Amino acid sequence: MATSEFVPQPARYAIFVDAGYLYAASGALLLSCGSRREYRVAAEKLIKALTSHADDQLLGELLRVYWFDAAPKRQPTVDQRVIANLPLVKLRLGNLNAQGQQKGVDAQLRADLEALARHRAITDAVLLAGDEDMLPAVEAAQRYGVRVHLWGVEPTHGSNQAEWLVWESDTVEVLPADFLRPYFTKAKVLPVPAPGSAAAVRDAAAAAQRTSPVPSPSQVFAGRPPAVKPPPGTVRTAVAVPAGATPATVAASMNSAPATSDGKLGPDRDHMLEIGEHVAQKWIFERGRDNIRDLLPGPILPPVIDKELLIEAEKELGSSLRPYQEARTWLRDGFWERVYREFGIGFGKSD
Repeated sequence: MATSEFVPQPARYAIFVDAGYLYAASGALLLSCGSRREYRVAAEKLIKALTSHADDQLLGELLRVYWFDAAPKRQPTVDQRVIANLPLVKLRLGNLNAQGQQKGVDAQLRADLEALARHRAITDAVLLAGDEDMLPAVEAAQRYGVRVHLWGVEPTHGSNQAEWLVWESDTVEVLPADFLRPYFTKAKVLPVPAPGSAAAVRDAAAAAQRTSPVPSPSQVFAGRPPAVKPPPGTVRTAVAVPAGATPATVAASMNSAPATSDGKLGPDRDHMLEIGEHVAQKWIFERGRDNIRDLLPGPILPPVIDKELLIEAEKELGSSLRPYQEARTWLRDGFWERVYREFGIGFGKSD
């Protein structure tokens, strides 16, 4: 007698939404906002639009929507409670730590996707996410015969989804700005109390209490002398940046191409700065402005991001940058220049 494992299953699909990715990418695209506090989302209407779109694209019935988000100490916000009460919607909450970082969200998404695939509960999965951490779950679901349809948010430029995730998915669709625009609105700006009023004093005290335990990026970076440990056997000369100097001024004084020992010229500085800025913008969109502290104390990049810089640049150039240490330094300068500009921090150099 055949087991249920070999009985053909009716077409059924589930939708897996990484709300952190969806909100951050949509906020940047539609409103040029980098923090969720800057805009409001009509989540119930957005979920209905997503399920309706999936119904038009896929055969079979909807099992449910899995909505993955985070909250401090996993205590749901008012908006998250509304989502949890929607029919056929399962809210999954990770922890949002003091630095604004989501913890445990990716693991929950991977676990649900793999479990449903393993138990033949679905034949198709819609995945609205961008992180490469989703890749193992996609591959596991496909091994159980599930088709994975990757949805993304229209990027402002380049891509806001991991390349390997795009490659491994069965189909890929980008949700355009016009589809998402009805559900995102700029948050109302409260009136500013008159200077010296009781409300102004109260607000200033509350702001000081909120910000004093954890310094802001501008407080951390301001006045910090940039330094990078040079490679063995390399002698570097410190470059003084005059007060008030702009990135363009510094670039004009340093725009020369690096060369190897045999005199072969490498890529120019402007191209390296552009690639560095592109990777920084991608990092901010994928991980969110609130995760900027992952880069602190700076200006030395974490090894993982430094490696990503090198890979992206070599992919763009079609050649290795390993002989050109100066070009790699310019990449880092471009990365930090974009980060500094995003957060209104003074310009600095990586060496």
